[in-house]
Amino acid sequence: MRVRTFARLREVLPAEEDLVLPGGSNIGDLLDQLTARYPGAADLIFAPEGGLRRYINILKNGRNIHFSGGLETPLKDGDTVAIFPPAGGG
Repeated sequence: MRVRTFARLREVLPAEEDLVLPGGSNIGDLLDQLTARYPGAADLIFAPEGGLRRYINILKNGRNIHFSGGLETPLKDGDTVAIFPPAGGG
């Protein structure tokens, strides 16, 4: 599975990484693995009270996980997961 990160997340996570997760894994398992491996990632992705920060968007194969089960969204080999922080600009 390929994981891609964008913007500020690249300060603590690689821009792109291929990971192997056990069968039956989900987005929550993926995030647990990433945050355990990369110090500082948890603070950017998870709110202090738990759960994803409201502004974090995660797409599995181009579809927002908000519409497919949230952190329980199942993963399989060959999936691409993209993690986006808020975009700013003007």
